[in-house]
Amino acid sequence: MTTICLVRHGETDWNALGKLQGREDIPLNERGRQQAQMVGEFLQSDKFAAVVTSPLKRAKQTADIVNHYLGNLPMIENSDFIEKAYGEASGMTIPERDQHFPDGKIPGMEPFDRIKKRVVRGLSTVKERFPDQSVLLVAHGGLINVILAILSNGKIGTGKTKLYNTCISHIETTGDSWKIIDYNCIDHLSEFGKITSV
Repeated sequence: MTTICLVRHGETDWNALGKLQGREDIPLNERGRQQAQMVGEFLQSDKFAAVVTSPLKRAKQTADIVNHYLGNLPMIENSDFIEKAYGEASGMTIPERDQHFPDGKIPGMEPFDRIKKRVVRGLSTVKERFPDQSVLLVAHGGLINVILAILSNGKIGTGKTKLYNTCISHIETTGDSWKIIDYNCIDHLSEFGKITSV
């Protein structure tokens, strides 16, 4: 059984402003760094084989901070877990997106099927490389929601679940498939760290 602890990256200035951020390489802000420290403190007694991260700065910075508390484990960048591309909606708030694209058709937005394909490939890579081990994976709200949507057959995730920055979710293999153990957990965050953002 392979277990993955999914962590959404800490807050960025774009998160604080409610802006959609896809492939833009926005760094953590001060609140985001403190959220990452809270995650690290919360998970420091857990045993992980490695830390996997999206190659984007906000995920890598979160992973670096958390990994300090985990004992500086091997860190692996995997582009299969990069945030989805929001196309021409990137940099817009949700109301702005809905005003500009009322039909939901956004030029340049990465199709769900393409994201699903790379997510499934990424999860398979983790499972093959770390059989019967636990791995920490730091990624993005949109990407984690795709994982949740796939594994729940659309009951949660994309279009339904608003994830907190540095929320924790757990998935594990059951035979050849994955199942969700919990999701969007924020018990580790103080009131300072609890802010729902895009």
